[in-house]
Amino acid sequence: MNDSIIEATDFRKTYGDLVAVDSISLEVKRGEIFGLLGPNGAGKTSTLEALEGLRSPDGGSLQVMGINPTREPHKLRKLVGVQLQTSGLPDSIRVNEAMELFCAYHNVAPNYDVLKRLGLEEKMSRQYYMLSAGQKRRLALALAIAHNPSVLFLDEPTAGLDVPSRIELHKLMGELKEADTTIMLATHDMAEAEKLADRVAILLRGRIAATGTPRELTATGSGLTKVSVRTSGSSLSDPDIAFPAVTQHSVKDEYTIYYSTDPGPTVSAIIAHIKEQKDTLVDLRVERPSLEERFLELTGTRNTQ
Repeated sequence: MNDSIIEATDFRKTYGDLVAVDSISLEVKRGEIFGLLGPNGAGKTSTLEALEGLRSPDGGSLQVMGINPTREPHKLRKLVGVQLQTSGLPDSIRVNEAMELFCAYHNVAPNYDVLKRLGLEEKMSRQYYMLSAGQKRRLALALAIAHNPSVLFLDEPTAGLDVPSRIELHKLMGELKEADTTIMLATHDMAEAEKLADRVAILLRGRIAATGTPRELTATGSGLTKVSVRTSGSSLSDPDIAFPAVTQHSVKDEYTIYYSTDPGPTVSAIIAHIKEQKDTLVDLRVERPSLEERFLELTGTRNTQ
């Protein structure tokens, strides 16, 4: 049985002479949260909008739940939820009316519970133009997930959200995943992608630079583990001290930071040196490479200073 819910094969999208997406291929499995990462202009939104049936591809093929988004957009929209990067509703429509309208389109009862969970319960009778930017963002999210779609497309869903709304959205995404909903998430928030996504693809200049689980991607980078050490004395102040597997080091605030290819020997040697110098260890932190660091490495903007 083929569990692929979303497929792109040699997908290409151009705008005049600009190649926004250059023949990419990807596959998203049922019940998977798939992160689409990349800097501005990488092609994330163009890819999502083509999969949603909002733009036609200029090459290759797309499929969502066995449906061609270009040929059968109305059939597709009954099955998916979409939260666009920018969206709007009539200024005069009220929050409860928007929920009733969207749910009527999907032939389900109005889902007021999701409005409550996203902090919009007290705004039910408020007109759209009266909402703040963050409240409009939360309403767009509520409308996208109100009918419990089989596939959910989210384009920068937490941009502009406050912390409680962000946390609630993450909970909702977890619940949808448990219910076998497939989620495709485009985001600039690397920590969010690392926390939520089963797999990610990093887009650079319209091409896929890397794909895999967050742990797989961080493992294929330079592999440098960050070891941050703070002592009460000055035992680590000599810049010529050499520790095993350390390729570089820096000083920030009261911490000496070492970048190691093998943190076990590095940490053991640091602790032994501190003891030999009769110094006191105040704090020691070992951090494996993050998805953000891997992303910066791929984009050529990594800075360890």
